[in-house]
Amino acid sequence: MDPKAVKSDLVLILDFGSQYTHLITRRIRALSVFSLCISGTSPLSSITSLNPKVVILSGGPHSVHSNDSPSFAEGFVDWAQSNGVFVLGICYGLQLLVQRLGGEVRVGEKQEYGRMDIEVEKNCGIFGGKKVGDKQVVWMSHGDEAARLPDGFEVVARSQQGAVAAVEDRGRKFYGLQYHPEVTHSPEGMETLRYFLFDVCGVNAGWKMEDVMDEEIEVINNTVAPDDNVICALSGGVDSTVAATLVHKAIGDRLHCVFVDNGLLRYKERERVMETFERDLHLPVTCVDASEQFLSKLKGVVDPEMKRKVIGKEFICIFDAFAHELEQKVGKKPAFLVQGTLYPDVIESCPPPGSGRTHSHTIKSHHNVGGLPKDMKLKLIEPLKLLFKDEVRQLGRILKVPEPFLKRHPFPGPGLAVRVLGDVTEGNALDIVRQVDEIFIQSIKDAGIYDSIWQAFAVFLPVKSVGVQGDQRTHSYVVTLRAVTSQDGMTADWYCFENSFLKEVSQKICNNVRGVNRVTLDITSKPPSTIEWE
Repeated sequence: MDPKAVKSDLVLILDFGSQYTHLITRRIRALSVFSLCISGTSPLSSITSLNPKVVILSGGPHSVHSNDSPSFAEGFVDWAQSNGVFVLGICYGLQLLVQRLGGEVRVGEKQEYGRMDIEVEKNCGIFGGKKVGDKQVVWMSHGDEAARLPDGFEVVARSQQGAVAAVEDRGRKFYGLQYHPEVTHSPEGMETLRYFLFDVCGVNAGWKMEDVMDEEIEVINNTVAPDDNVICALSGGVDSTVAATLVHKAIGDRLHCVFVDNGLLRYKERERVMETFERDLHLPVTCVDASEQFLSKLKGVVDPEMKRKVIGKEFICIFDAFAHELEQKVGKKPAFLVQGTLYPDVIESCPPPGSGRTHSHTIKSHHNVGGLPKDMKLKLIEPLKLLFKDEVRQLGRILKVPEPFLKRHPFPGPGLAVRVLGDVTEGNALDIVRQVDEIFIQSIKDAGIYDSIWQAFAVFLPVKSVGVQGDQRTHSYVVTLRAVTSQDGMTADWYCFENSFLKEVSQKICNNVRGVNRVTLDITSKPPSTIEWE
C-alpha cells in the first residue's frame, strides 16, 4: 500500500517512545483518516516525502533536559511553517515544541500522573467547540511542564493545579496538549482529536478498507509478472489467511500455499483449518506433515528463545524444500513469498527513539519482520504491513473470509511450544495441553463470551502437585488458564470470568484430562507480563 495513493489526507505521527503512540494511529484511523507512525528522529526527507497534512509529535519517557533526549530533524519547523503543515505536540511532544521554538520547560513543582481535571481558558483553536470554564477529565503523565511559551503561543487550558494543559500558535498552525487524548482515560479525548483534525486542520476523511483492497490488488499485479509464481506459508491464523486470500484474488492459482503440521498444533487444528481452506476459501493448499521432524529437533530443548529458533529453522528447511518441488513442477523458481506482517510488527521492530540502540530488545524471535535467509532469494509481498489486526479482519470480511474464522483468537507461530514450559517432548505434555485447551475454549464458546476475549488458551507447567482423586492420593501436573482482552495485543488486561464459569471449567478439566489435578488462572496484565507464557 502506497501512502501517497491513499484517498485521504495523511496524518503522520513522529514516535518519541510513548507506550500510547500506536493508540494515536488507531484513533485517527477510526475517523477514516489514514495515519502512519515513524521514528521521531527520522530524517526530514522521510517526513517530507510522505507529504502529510498534519504531523503529531508523540509523548515519550524522556525529559527535554537530558543530553540524549530525542528530537525531530533540523529544518522540521521551517518546513512545517513554510508548507502550512499543522503540528500537534502531545505530552513530551508539546515540551519539545516549546523548547525548540525558544520557550522554557522546567521540572514541575507538582508532577501530574493519572486522571486530572483541566479547564478551558480560551475557546479557540483546538478548543473552539468548547466554552471558557468548561472542564474535562484527562490522563496526565508528566514531570516537566512548559514554564514560558515561545512568541506567538498562548495557553488555552490549564490543569486543576495550574499547570499548562494546552497551548497553540494559530498563526503558525502549531498546537500542543500536555495530556494524552488518545487513551480511554481521557473520555473527551477522541472528540478533541476529531475537532482538531476536521474543524481546525480541515483534514479530508476518505480512507476506506475497500480502497485498501483495490490498491493492494493493483500493487500485487504490478509487482508479480504474468509468469511468476508466489508461495505462502499458511499458519491457520487470520493474518496469513487474509494475506493469501488477497493475493489469490489478484493472481489466482499462481499462488501456492503450504500448511505445515509441526506437531505443535491445537486439538484437531489441522483438520479444521484445511477444511476451511478448501471448502470456504478455495485456496490451493499443500499440507505437509512434519511433526516428527520438528519434535525430534525440539527434544531436550527447554529455553524458550532456543525453541523459537529451532522451530524457525525447521520451517525454513521445509519451506525451501517446498520451493524446490514447486520449481520442478512448474519449471520456474518461485519469485515471491507472501507474509502476513502487520503494522504492530513493524512498529515493535523499531528501536525506541533516544534509546541509543539501532535495534529493539529481543522480546521474541521467529518474527515476520527481519527477512529471510539470503540463499532463498525470494522477494517479499506483505499486503497487510500497514494494517492493524482489527483492520485485517475488516479486509477479510470484504474478501468473504468466513466470520468464525476471522474471529479466531491469535495463535503463536511456534504453536504449543510456547505454551508448554520446558521440554515439549517430555511425557504427554502436548496431549495434556491440547485437551485442556479444547475444554477451556469450548466452554468459553458455550458461555457466549468468545468474541469478548482477545485471546484465551491453556498452559502446561512442568510442575506436579499433590491431589485427591477417586479416594486416592495423586501426584499430577498443574495447568494454567489464560484469557485477555485487548485491541491489538500490544497491551492487554486479564479477562474477569464469573466464579461459576471457572468452577465448571476446572471440574471438567480435572475429570476429563488424565494427569492433571490442579487448575490455576493467570491474572496478570501486559505489561508487566507478555500474553504468551513462553
